Amino acid sequence: MEESLTLLAAVKQKFECGEVDIRTYSPLTLAYIGDAIYDLIIRTVVVERANRPANKLHKTVIRYVNAGTQARMSEALEEELTEEERAVYHRGRNAKSYTSAKNASIADYRKATGLEALFGYLYLLGETDRLLTLVKAAFDKMEMKL
Repeated sequence: MEESLTLLAAVKQKFECGEVDIRTYSPLTLAYIGDAIYDLIIRTVVVERANRPANKLHKTVIRYVNAGTQARMSEALEEELTEEERAVYHRGRNAKSYTSAKNASIADYRKATGLEALFGYLYLLGETDRLLTLVKAAFDKMEMKL
């Protein structure tokens, strides 16, 4: 039987990506990939829970994939983060971005960017279980049903 690869390992293998020290990545680069991974997690959960028309799927997903919700998630996770995770979050939150969210305050946007940087960091480290544990813990603490 063929050994199962994580998405990250499969991408690296298929596209012959070299090893990179992700600690050298800018926080906005981590947030860039973290945003995509968080979106993929939420879309996966929503699709797995119900086969609905794409418009209804989108309306459900946008309740969770926005700066306001992500800012609240970051607040809910404060006590859960390791020292290293907290440092990555702070780097992302304090990064100087040249864009902002359409429907969020600057403070919420920065918190969301910090959280996305953390998610990107965990994903690129191959720490998928920790990433999923944090996402689930945030929703549990916020008492949001996903």
